[in-house]
Amino acid sequence: MSFKNVKLFNKVDTVIGHCSFCSEETVLVALVDDFYKCTNCGEDTKQYINGHIRYIKLSEDDKTWLRKNQPSG
Repeated sequence: MSFKNVKLFNKVDTVIGHCSFCSEETVLVALVDDFYKCTNCGEDTKQYINGHIRYIKLSEDDKTWLRKNQPSG
């Protein structure tokens, strides 16, 4: 494994949350701030904080931003 890959994995964030796609409590993994992938169904969600944390479905604008800003590797 290269040093570049090790640096990438240092930025991985995992949380347990409720996926709005599969309606399950699951582990959500983020490589980019505030955007998480459900380990159960594979769908992408966005973290929403307003007194409590929720994970909501991405809008088309969010999906476009995420495609443009994916980490290379």
